[in-house]
Amino acid sequence: MTVKNHFPAGEAKSFDAGGGLTRKVGAYADNAMVVEVHFEQGTIAARHHHPHEQITYVISGRFEFTIGGDTYIVGPGDSLYKQPNIEHGATCLEAGTLLDVFTPHREDFL
Repeated sequence: MTVKNHFPAGEAKSFDAGGGLTRKVGAYADNAMVVEVHFEQGTIAARHHHPHEQITYVISGRFEFTIGGDTYIVGPGDSLYKQPNIEHGATCLEAGTLLDVFTPHREDFL
């Protein structure tokens, strides 16, 4: 992969993932990726798992996250860590935006 150092917001394309969820990939390289995720109220991100480490930072809104067997209610400024292959999912309680960081990058998002 050719290294790119600047990812202008105006060049990023939003991807409608369905069910009230929209993603916009920001900067990425082989070992890391940042993704802006917009949720409409009531949107459910079904429980899933993947081999990537993931950190989620709540920019706005309120969410109920389940990670493994634990459930958390989170809002602006809160963050969450998901280790590789742990089952996790979320329900959007109040429309908002998350910032997800993955390592390595998610090939399926490109």
